[in-house]
Amino acid sequence: MSDLEMNDLAAGFARDGYMALQPLFDADKMAEINAELDRYIADVMPTMPVEEVYFENRDDRSTLKQMQKLSVYDAYFRELMENSVIRDLASAAMGEAAVPQNLQYFNKPAGIGQPTPPHQDGYYFHLSPCKAVTGWLALEPVDEENGCIHYVRGSHKAGGFRPHGRSNVLGFSQGLTDFGTEDDKANTVAFPGDAGTFLMHDAHIIHWAGPNVSPDRSRRALGFVYFGESARIDEASKAAYKARLEAELRAEGKI
Repeated sequence: MSDLEMNDLAAGFARDGYMALQPLFDADKMAEINAELDRYIADVMPTMPVEEVYFENRDDRSTLKQMQKLSVYDAYFRELMENSVIRDLASAAMGEAAVPQNLQYFNKPAGIGQPTPPHQDGYYFHLSPCKAVTGWLALEPVDEENGCIHYVRGSHKAGGFRPHGRSNVLGFSQGLTDFGTEDDKANTVAFPGDAGTFLMHDAHIIHWAGPNVSPDRSRRALGFVYFGESARIDEASKAAYKARLEAELRAEGKI
């Protein structure tokens, strides 16, 4: 990707709070990524800690919903996270070096995939300053039926975070409690697309996704979290939040 293209994408990101490339990767690359993911699910996922693997129904392995830290457990996904154009896009978006943090798998299984509540990623990150982005790569076609992403354009400019509370959605424990203002509605933008569609958004932007109501289509995607090199984690706050959340999930029988 040329410097001019990167600069144009960065300018749009600063204005809107997100960028969209449709597609970022061609069909051959997407076939490779999907094959590697299938290998990972078969061979690596069973060895992962239970708190890093979520199912819509814990007793039904076909309802795999989310996995954390793929790049920690597998060389292929570590390379994709650390040495691909995705990291370059993150650096361009933030205007500083992007530090890889987490490569996640997200799915909404057919017919039972839950909605992703409106939220701001930075609320989970416990950063100062909150300089971070999340990339999202569609592994198969996505639309309103199976749960495409929606952004509130420009909401990253408001500063800080809107009020959040427990959402009871596994994998997205916090959601906005005041979502649905006239401004939210007027500036909402949806992003359906084919496999290879890539989105990247600011840690402050409000975003969400609907449930998967398709009877036969899943909605598989990868998420790439990068922090800016200037960001620092409040480790005590993060650890306390993580411990509290895991205790609640275990008490509820979700992990």
